[in-house]
Amino acid sequence: MLSAKTLLTLARDEITQLREEGCETGVLEELLATCEGAPPDAVRDRLGDFFEISLRLRPTHDFPYREPSELDAIRAARPRDAERWDCHSLTEEWLSDRLTGAWLGRCIGCMIGKPVEGQRRGAIERILRAAGAYPLDGYFPVLEAAPEGVAYKSASDECLGPNITRGVRDDDTDYSVLGLMLAEESAGDPTSEGVVSAWLSRLPYLRTYTAERAAMRNFVCDVMPPLSARWMNPYREWIGAQIRADGLAYCAAGRPELAATWCFRDAAVSHTKNGIYGEMLFGAMIAAALGAEDLEACIWRGLAEIPEESRLAEAVRDCIGWCAEDVTWEETWERIMAGYGGYHAVHTINNALLCVMALLHGKGDLRRSIAIAVMGGLDTDCNGATVGSVMGALLGVDGVPEDLSAPLNDTLETALSGVTQLRISDLVERSLRVAMIA
Repeated sequence: MLSAKTLLTLARDEITQLREEGCETGVLEELLATCEGAPPDAVRDRLGDFFEISLRLRPTHDFPYREPSELDAIRAARPRDAERWDCHSLTEEWLSDRLTGAWLGRCIGCMIGKPVEGQRRGAIERILRAAGAYPLDGYFPVLEAAPEGVAYKSASDECLGPNITRGVRDDDTDYSVLGLMLAEESAGDPTSEGVVSAWLSRLPYLRTYTAERAAMRNFVCDVMPPLSARWMNPYREWIGAQIRADGLAYCAAGRPELAATWCFRDAAVSHTKNGIYGEMLFGAMIAAALGAEDLEACIWRGLAEIPEESRLAEAVRDCIGWCAEDVTWEETWERIMAGYGGYHAVHTINNALLCVMALLHGKGDLRRSIAIAVMGGLDTDCNGATVGSVMGALLGVDGVPEDLSAPLNDTLETALSGVTQLRISDLVERSLRVAMIA
């Protein structure tokens, strides 16, 4: 049984989520007000109705967006005039090179972002300036004393540049490995049921967060997809699904629509609406990048797989336009924060925009692109990993600087049951085998 304190947190966050979806929440606000200061048993009784009511709420008629959560409806809402291309006849040699770049880029981007996860842009800049390392140009440095009022890792932290010996365990890479395993074990046809089974058998509950933890709790209580994504899960549009795209996308290399389909099946166990679209967007983008050479074309290819009239699609189109107009990434960052800074720091939409900003202002350079994504703040390890994955997929192994790849020693740790340490090169080979037959 969840505590009264946890239920109150979920209820408050549910109201925020419903407002963002365009729902009128007055009845829930009134119900929540009766719980403030009430004894725990009374809170539990009153909030039982709260979550049932929340399931029935729908966006108001004047809400300007069309945001379905079912695959057929998502496909029907995609931009009709978008180009939907696949990359046919990719050779094994080509894919091996691109997949190596993608896996390394993801691991590198995650490790660069980990030391400042959750920090704001200003705090990150203060850390880097104190170390004489601004703008960021690689892994974060050791800093004996952090600037006043800013939290930073200890000098011995294994994610700081001088101390790195491998890719340290992180959910951003756990899900990449798990996505590969899903594609392998399903013979190239992963399902939502397979995702549920894999999570329950391989993911430690305490290594899941926000929407994923809510979904895991629901699975154990026999609440299955699609309700598992909705029931007592106010984090269903946060970034958790977006970071799960990569392992599946690698196995659908060159086939963006297939990648988006697989990503939908994965996302739908824990997310709805823009939470789903984030995984589909970047899944299609990465699959496209594995077979193409034009970054902006890959971004538009990703947009072709999500509803045209969604908040995420509108925001990404805004960001593409801003990047074209602005000389510096800092200018674009200001516009992103002005327009979309009201979302939670680990929401899909604002973090997706930081990724697009970094990709376009990075000017085709993996190192610079990851640095911009991380210096932008918010979910820095997620964004660094996603940007590194896209750029590595687009550039291949030659686009990955040796000084960034060498410290990883071809090694990645995970928290997955029975899989504690892997060779990155083996992950490339396994992804290649699936991609060649998918």
